[in-house]
Amino acid sequence: MRYARFEKDGVVACGIVEGDQIAVIDGKILDEGDRTGKTYTLDSVKLLPPVIPKTFYAAGLNYLAHVLEMAEERGVKPNIPEKPDIGYRANNALIGHDDTIIIPKDATEMVEYEAELVVVIGKQAKHLSEADALSCVFGYTIGNDVSERTWQRGDRTFWRGKNADTFKPMGPWIETDIDLDSLQTTVRLNGETTISFETNKMLFGVERYISAMSKYLTLYPGDVIWMGTEGKSPQMKHGDVCEIDITGIGTLRNPIIRES
Repeated sequence: MRYARFEKDGVVACGIVEGDQIAVIDGKILDEGDRTGKTYTLDSVKLLPPVIPKTFYAAGLNYLAHVLEMAEERGVKPNIPEKPDIGYRANNALIGHDDTIIIPKDATEMVEYEAELVVVIGKQAKHLSEADALSCVFGYTIGNDVSERTWQRGDRTFWRGKNADTFKPMGPWIETDIDLDSLQTTVRLNGETTISFETNKMLFGVERYISAMSKYLTLYPGDVIWMGTEGKSPQMKHGDVCEIDITGIGTLRNPIIRES
């Protein structure tokens, strides 16, 4: 089932996406509320980030080709992770489907996308085994981890290189019925496919990450875990449109402009 958070006539609501329609539900997405009987066409509403997380987690380097290509770009020896490594992102950077990614006017040209599967936690969890890890998952959505690489490498933290306003598009909705092994991630920049990869071909999968994290951290409903990306990203510039498609979930699309 697909759950979306949306705005209609200035009112924020949640609903179930069925084809080109959205059926309004009573309450928040994670509550799985009852249908109110009211429906809208998708093109008549503004889709919002499907959740605003209590904690916004992001996996470290989690695809082999991405590790190798990033190391080659920096001229260093590849350091392939031996265990899951988790970081954090900021809610201020979240935007939804069709919202505009704004490149700050003093940013360099090194602004790149990172297409990521996003795990949405549905139940409070602690000390989960890998076998039980998916029991706390509500569903999955899509994220675009926009990065200003010069800032990312030059600052001692990722505070602006990863977390500038609008740098974290997420959406368009949450899909609850997913076979992780069947997923394929495809990115198009201005309609041209730039990369396509098996989504679940990670160094450490969703189960491994949740199990490792829940050993030390309590996961709460609405928390999200962005699972990393594959390959090297081309630079995005003013006027571009970036689309990330994950089979079985949908397409997250965002135009890009540079701040004047």
